[in-house]
Amino acid sequence: MSEQPAQLPQPLLDALACSRFLRRQLDSRPWLTERLVASIGAPLDATALRDYLRGEVLDDNTLKPVLRKLRAWVICHVLVRDIARLADLGEVTESMTLLADITVEAAHDVLREQLVARHGTPLSADGREQEFIIIGMGKLGGRELNVSSDIDLIFVYPEDGSTAGPKIIDNFEFFTKLGRGVIQALNDITGDGQVFRVDMRLRPNGDSGPLVASFDMLENYFITQGREWERYAWIKARVMTGIRSAELTAIARPFIFRKYLDFGAINAMRDLHAQIRREVARKDMVNNVKLGPGGIREIEFLAQVFQLIRGGRDTSLQIKPTLKVLGRLAERGIITRETERELAAAYDFLRRVEHRLQYLDDAQTHNLPTSEGDQAIIARAMGFATYEGLLNELDDHRGAVARHFNGVFGDPNEKGHDLDTLWASAGDEEHCGEEFRRLGYADPASAARRLATLKGGNRYLQMPPSIKTRFDPLIPRVVEAAAETTDPNATFERLLDMLDAISRRGSYLALLQQYPQTLHKVAELVGASLWAAQFLNRHPILLDEALDPRILEEELDLPAFRAELAAQLDEIEPDMERQMDLMREQHHAQVFRLLTKDIAGKLTVERHADFLSALADIIVDLTVTMCWRKIKTRHRDDPKFAVLAYGKLGGKELGYASDLDMVFVHDDDAPEAAELYTRLGQRTNTWLSAQTPAGHLFETDLRLRPNGDSGLMVVSLEAFRQYQLENAWVWEHQALTRARFCAGDRDIGRKFEAIRVEVLRQQRDLAKLREEVIAMRQRMAEAHPSKTELFDLKHDRGGLIDVEFIVQYLVLGHAHQHASLTGNLGNIALLHMAGELGLIPADQAGTVADSYREYRRLQHGLRLNNQASRVEREQVAEAAAGVRTLWAHVFGSA
Repeated sequence: MSEQPAQLPQPLLDALACSRFLRRQLDSRPWLTERLVASIGAPLDATALRDYLRGEVLDDNTLKPVLRKLRAWVICHVLVRDIARLADLGEVTESMTLLADITVEAAHDVLREQLVARHGTPLSADGREQEFIIIGMGKLGGRELNVSSDIDLIFVYPEDGSTAGPKIIDNFEFFTKLGRGVIQALNDITGDGQVFRVDMRLRPNGDSGPLVASFDMLENYFITQGREWERYAWIKARVMTGIRSAELTAIARPFIFRKYLDFGAINAMRDLHAQIRREVARKDMVNNVKLGPGGIREIEFLAQVFQLIRGGRDTSLQIKPTLKVLGRLAERGIITRETERELAAAYDFLRRVEHRLQYLDDAQTHNLPTSEGDQAIIARAMGFATYEGLLNELDDHRGAVARHFNGVFGDPNEKGHDLDTLWASAGDEEHCGEEFRRLGYADPASAARRLATLKGGNRYLQMPPSIKTRFDPLIPRVVEAAAETTDPNATFERLLDMLDAISRRGSYLALLQQYPQTLHKVAELVGASLWAAQFLNRHPILLDEALDPRILEEELDLPAFRAELAAQLDEIEPDMERQMDLMREQHHAQVFRLLTKDIAGKLTVERHADFLSALADIIVDLTVTMCWRKIKTRHRDDPKFAVLAYGKLGGKELGYASDLDMVFVHDDDAPEAAELYTRLGQRTNTWLSAQTPAGHLFETDLRLRPNGDSGLMVVSLEAFRQYQLENAWVWEHQALTRARFCAGDRDIGRKFEAIRVEVLRQQRDLAKLREEVIAMRQRMAEAHPSKTELFDLKHDRGGLIDVEFIVQYLVLGHAHQHASLTGNLGNIALLHMAGELGLIPADQAGTVADSYREYRRLQHGLRLNNQASRVEREQVAEAAAGVRTLWAHVFGSA
């Protein structure tokens, strides 16, 4: 063994103390020391590696030795910088990934040129040149390659055909020859060593499959034979050569990422990991930092299972590097920031240990050393004084990883449930009734009958075994969760209805099975609100929202929601069907979050209505933008078009199932404006009201436009003004008191507000106005006669409509003197304002404002359980009397 020069820089000396491999390389390659001394001051980049190759002659004879010399330099460079603390983990893995990319590229280019000279260019049947697409899988695909890694490759070409000659062969044979040549150039062990071990087992059908596959062969394989573990593997797939990667991505993406939330992936990944664990146990590899408990593989599994679950719906999760995935998961609240920090710290530590194990002898090992000498070297290379100190920190990290991993992959149903016998004996109504009574069900016999009906019903009996294995463990947990609510029988019925609705969707059953806490949250929600139960049955995808621990505490951030939704819609342009579904899914998710807070008592009725109204504004505004883009022959980039909100949306009193009362206007003199904006109005209305696979957004009502159903769908702003000033009925001016700009061109919104104020501030004959309003109120009363002894909160005398008519009369009668009354402030604020202005007694204004607030609170609670807005008269007698008193003061009659 030759002595190294005394003048070696310290980083090189430190590395020599920790790597026998480095010592051997410097002894056998005299040129390497000088090159390392010159290069270790900075990271290597692609330019440096390509410059190295440009300085060499690459042909059939020199390819293998040159690539192996390059590998020796790169790995030794990385090794020295890493041990000397000059390189972080990202630099190490990126340098090794660059080495793989550039050596694969070089081998491909040299060998393809030789094959083309012999056989001609490979062509499709219609004469287009075909390229060889090399796909990097695993850590190579994720740009996370370790220093002694093998590389996982898959070879693909676009289309079948044949070469142009002289010696014609078909494309399959051409690319098979090229693939074999690339493998040999990298994988063969020569006197200069080896570049990378090449593993082709991830290709379709593994070792028994052909070495190369066309796009059609690959797509057919995904559809007919692709297995769950292959979805996991393909997450990391990265195209290394060729320019037709977009086509390949379009083939692979539907296989990897499901359109729905795929919680079934947890079970599949759990099974895959169990197989690996069994293999580890057989080989006594407990101290394997990659495959052992709490090892690198568990962090990767944890990150990638959430990509499989959610990546089809959240395209931002379709990324490859593990640490970046963890960051995205934390951003979305799927894991906590603390979890991300712990997993990222463990990943960094474990990968650095992994590399130091491999620096010893350039062996692809992940096992901790057994000899004391090697243990001391690894401890020193990691910066620890003793191996025990290293093990202590290593165990802390592995413990954290195992804790988080088991939190996701642990089987919550493994130990069974105390109520399993209840489900097993369903049909024995006497026995089950006793059990339901013990659990606190008010009507245990009814619950027992429902359970027996479920188990004996065709839906259950015809379930596939794969669904039954998920369904059966849920029933005891449903019984238990319902028992913890205030009305166990009602909650039990609603939960079983929900299970019935989702029983064909194994993914949703898997979610509830995997996350029992979600079932308890859902039980609280549906137990408190029949409307919430039906909403969940229509949109079971919202079960995922209940997983978010922040749902009750985090503020609802509508500006952020708008920005993110707009970006997502832009990303999938021009796919209108997907855009419509996405808008529905995101709107439903926001409504569900609000509903959860609402039922938990964290929102006032006013705040809840403000939020729903602002959310509707966002949805309508984005809809206008999307629909305008779909009109191909448009004369301007941004439409001079606006949506005016009336009714509950206009008054910012929207409820969960409220209609949207809208009027469409434009302010554009272009000759084609009327036709274009009519199309825009029609498309906007259809987009908002249409039923799609994701549900629907709103029922819409356009009858408040000028001339109602017989009028134009979209009117010019000037025509709208003229109608309001010259032809509108008093009731239309009443409606205008609650109208506001909602979406579209803001300049039109300002002009509309000026028109609204102009109309509302007209001086009116108070006596005539009073007669008109009273007559309109009478017509409404006759249209909604009271048919019960209960008090109708909306229509009965002294109810909500009386309050609204009082306010509307005060605005129309006095706004010419008091401009502040034209503000769209809501009925409560306007009542107080009228009291302050002396238009009504201030004390009565306060009393009626309180009555109005209470009516809305009661109405909201009733609607949450799909009940009519009626209560016992005694419950609101005082409130109704106060409203009737003010009515008599304003209109002179009770």
